[in-house]
Amino acid sequence: MQPRNMSMSGVVDLAALKAAGEAKAKAEQARAQRQEAGDTAASPLVIEVTEETFESDVLQLSAEVPVVISFWADQAEQSKQLNATLERLAAQYRGRFVLATADVYANQLLFQQFGVQGVPAVFAVLAGQAMPLFQGSAPEDQITEVLDQLILVAEQRFGIVGAELEPGVAEPAEPAPERPATPQELALSAAHAALDAGDLGGAMQAYKNVLADEPGNVEAKLGLAQAELLSRVQGADPQAVRAAAADAPGDVAAQLAAADLDLVGGHVEDAFGRLVDAVRRTAGDDRDAARVRLLELFEVIGPDDPRVIAARTALARVLF
Repeated sequence: MQPRNMSMSGVVDLAALKAAGEAKAKAEQARAQRQEAGDTAASPLVIEVTEETFESDVLQLSAEVPVVISFWADQAEQSKQLNATLERLAAQYRGRFVLATADVYANQLLFQQFGVQGVPAVFAVLAGQAMPLFQGSAPEDQITEVLDQLILVAEQRFGIVGAELEPGVAEPAEPAPERPATPQELALSAAHAALDAGDLGGAMQAYKNVLADEPGNVEAKLGLAQAELLSRVQGADPQAVRAAAADAPGDVAAQLAAADLDLVGGHVEDAFGRLVDAVRRTAGDDRDAARVRLLELFEVIGPDDPRVIAARTALARVLF
């Protein structure tokens, strides 16, 4: 099977923005403790993760270096072959990412939480946020393309640069001098910082400023869509919102509010399905409002995510 195009905006749960900050804080505390204890040994490049060690070995570590999780099973020979390839690539990348392998039969809870459909399946975790990379086996050159994109996004969006080398591995060549950041990159960094700090109004304005100069900036579009979504659900009473939507299936405003909560809670298919149904049941301005909101939520998840592709197909069926 060919790997899915990796969408760096396809986070599992937007509520992980808060968890990402907590993970970063914990990672910084762990680094400080290691330094105080005089532990300067580099982290291993390949680890075996369990449900018990997931928080320390993956979530906290993901604030320091991209963590690639490979779900495998002893009965699935493909998954073992893929692990061998990923382990070899981990050595070649020399600390730019850490590989965590997880036996699905020994870690059923992780298997379910990540929504794994089968093995092999590969995910990434950045600053506490999980995102799918690809399912099934893939040629090594395509895997390296995915890893290169992951590392680039880790650096540009999260400021995460894996720099530790496995003990005994030679130091890499001196890197080329970093070029100065462009005004657009500085503006994006400021917008991301505002979003991470919970300053949604400031983040939205900052992203709009970027888009005013560069309307096609994908990263700014994603950030703006996330900030607007989080702003809409801020202060909402989930029980009241869901009750209103259940009591009035034809109330488009109620369905929009519930769909926002669905997405923030990680129930992506539910959010999309709710809005597709709203488009199907309504007409005129109500139908257009549901359609526009669905397109906005597509921006949050990313155009290449299979859930977005499926929902676009469903939307086309009810519109035409």
